[in-house]
Parts: sequence; C-alpha cells; structure tokens
Amino acid sequence: MVLFDSSIFIDDLRTGCFSERIAGIGDIVRTSSVVLAELWRGAANDAEERFLAWLANHYPLLTPTEENWLKSGQLLRRIQQEHGFEAKKLRDLHFDVLIALTARTSGAKLITSNRADFQLIKSYRDFKLEVW
Repeated sequence: MVLFDSSIFIDDLRTGCFSERIAGIGDIVRTSSVVLAELWRGAANDAEERFLAWLANHYPLLTPTEENWLKSGQLLRRIQQEHGFEAKKLRDLHFDVLIALTARTSGAKLITSNRADFQLIKSYRDFKLEVW
C-alpha cells in the first residue's frame, strides 16, 4: 500500500514531474485526509479543485487515529527539545508527523519529495519511506 505526501502532488501539479511514476505505481494507493486538507487549503484554481475531488473519490482515505494525534504531540515535543525548533516550524511539521504516523499505523509506504522533514521524523519513529 502506498500513501503520497502532498509534496508529490504539488510538485506534479506544478511541473508534471511525477506523472509517469504515479501512473506506474503497482501498489494499492490510499489518500491521507491530512494531505487532502493541505491540498484543499492551497488549491489555486478550478482544475486543482477538480483533481482533489477526483482524488478523494478514487482512493480511500486514511485518517489519523486518536493515538496518532496523541503520539504526534509527544513526538513533536521530543523534536523541539532536541532541536530547539520554534513554534512555527513545529506547526509546519505537525501535519507531516500525522501523515507519517498514519502511514505507519496502516502499514503503507509514504512517498514524498520532502526529504529533510520526513527523514527527521523517521529518526524518531520508523515508518516505510520513499523519497522521489
């Protein structure tokens, strides 16, 4: 099972750079409700809105569990203590942590182009990760 991070869709919508790789995925694809929320927040035009509606209708959603939410706060606290990140950076990381924990809980491989943030998260909580 595969879960795409919003960075893959954003990069692909802007440049088409991942279209062939996405189309060639042989695994079962799921969509993260967190990713959809991020994408809806930044949707800039009707074409992007149509794509998001299509995505939601064609791939079942995975949503963070109660435990994922609680663990995300604990994990972010550890990251803050060890790295001294300011509140803005922690807010930016929070959705990524939720996406990673959801992938872990479901056994899905997370595919992202956001290497730095997801490798940081992976150093605190292991999950299947592929960086494009």
